[in-house]
Amino acid sequence: MSSLLPTRRPSVFASCRGALLGVAVLSGLINILYLSGSVFMLEVYDRVVPSRSVPTLIGLSVILVVLYAFQGLFDILRTRILSRAGAALDEDLSQPVLQALLKAPFTAGKDIGQQPLRDLDQLRAFLAGSGPTALFDLPWMPLYLIICFAFHPLIGIVACAGAALLIVFTLLTEVLTRSSTREAVGAAVQRNGIAESARRNAEVVKALGMGRRIGRRWGDANARYLSLQQRTSDVSGGFGATSKVLRLLLQSIVLAVGAYLTIKGEASGGIMIASSILTSRALAPVELAIANWKGFATARQGWKRLNTLMEASGQQEPPLQLPAPKAMLTVEQASTGAPGTQRPTIQEVSFQLQAGSGLGIIGPSASGKSSLARLLVGVWPAWRGKVRLDGAALEQWQSEHLGTHLGYLPQDVELFGGSVAQNIARFDDEATPQAIIAAAMAADVHDLILQLPEGYETQIGEGGAALSGGQRQRIALARALYGDPFLVVLDEPNSNLDARGEQALTRAVENVRARGGIVVIIAHRPSALAGVDLVMIVGDGRVQAFGPKDEVFNKTLRPVPASGLPSAPAAPIMRPAEGRGAAS
Repeated sequence: MSSLLPTRRPSVFASCRGALLGVAVLSGLINILYLSGSVFMLEVYDRVVPSRSVPTLIGLSVILVVLYAFQGLFDILRTRILSRAGAALDEDLSQPVLQALLKAPFTAGKDIGQQPLRDLDQLRAFLAGSGPTALFDLPWMPLYLIICFAFHPLIGIVACAGAALLIVFTLLTEVLTRSSTREAVGAAVQRNGIAESARRNAEVVKALGMGRRIGRRWGDANARYLSLQQRTSDVSGGFGATSKVLRLLLQSIVLAVGAYLTIKGEASGGIMIASSILTSRALAPVELAIANWKGFATARQGWKRLNTLMEASGQQEPPLQLPAPKAMLTVEQASTGAPGTQRPTIQEVSFQLQAGSGLGIIGPSASGKSSLARLLVGVWPAWRGKVRLDGAALEQWQSEHLGTHLGYLPQDVELFGGSVAQNIARFDDEATPQAIIAAAMAADVHDLILQLPEGYETQIGEGGAALSGGQRQRIALARALYGDPFLVVLDEPNSNLDARGEQALTRAVENVRARGGIVVIIAHRPSALAGVDLVMIVGDGRVQAFGPKDEVFNKTLRPVPASGLPSAPAAPIMRPAEGRGAAS
């Protein structure tokens, strides 16, 4: 049981230590009370039957009923305490696990799905089940064996031999199920990942006729998972059934040995019956442990994964809260790349933007533009160099506090199940209607929201399924502008917008700059850059040019008469800029 208990979180110890201590005490009382049946049988055969005393029989029966009542009460209390200990563990770990889960794609470099939450559920379910009771009862097994030796050494030897055999079965169960249990979890993650990916891309699956092919992929992953589960169940179930038969057989063997000793005059009839009952009780925890070994192994491995996940997330005490930024954004020789990889997608980027600046970032596909956007808002940490707001590096900010000063619209717009107002307000419980409406008006989406069936209270469904692509993008823009953040980073903000939406985007950019904020726009379509005064050209993960928009366009790009703005770099050059922004 100790391997399941958290060792690095004092709060978990504080919430479970008292409960587990109480369970240990109750287990001791219960195991002592388990002796009631054996003692009753001993007294009946050795005292009541020879004396033919009915009052003695009645008195012993009353005492037995009282003792069994206490045993049942203590067992109920133990079960309830374990259930509440599991709930307390879940309550203490649920938020840290969720936060670590949210950080996992940026620290481990892979999406592990909801497996940590499933691990937490399995850990809580194990604590609330019958497995822990067997583990708490195991230390009392020697007590029963000692009493068997007290009855007669031969009875004790037979009982010890049976206990040793069952312990061997327990160890074999552990060895033979360890790898398959671990592999089954990996197969479950793969299976659930395929299903979740298919659910997210249901439109593509249906439109392209991929349903059966995705179904076959899921079926193969599910078959592997079921095979591993079946292997684990076969091993634990086989040993469980064998241990049950062995315990029953051993109980009969002890009864036969007791009968033999009784015939020889070395034991009484009461000892014969009592030793049989005691042997059965002594081996019951081992049998129960084998039967619950699958759950124990799953819970233990789940705890190890949770511990590893939380350690990898690097949860620390929150840093000192810094004042709101209002002067500049500085990027100093910064490089970064996708988490879990070694290849940087952005290298040695340096520039500075003053309050009121608007920067447009252009470049070919896969040049590192979106990586730079993630770097600026701290989604991807800098491998080298620093990103600073008013001189403070992003890692010096508490995430929740930093988020209030940032506005971010990713290339792939993600909204959450809830109302329009909740999504704009970033699910802030303290958001005021005035602030929500102000953000919607800043994105020029207020009138559009009013036309929805329930206005701001319209439920948009998971991922904004009830909205069109353009509506999702404009509501996401309002979310980015909520709270008048100092730095607003927009990645392809006009990909789903019509002409009116692009005009609203330009006005929003101009308003952010007018109130002293900084806007960074990543775009392929030149119309998105109408409201910026600076332009950066990115290629192969490096800054190729930076400076005032007209100057950069004139010197580095070929003009395109149809749009009035250039679209491709003529030569990779780098020039320092003057005015609001500067690069090196």
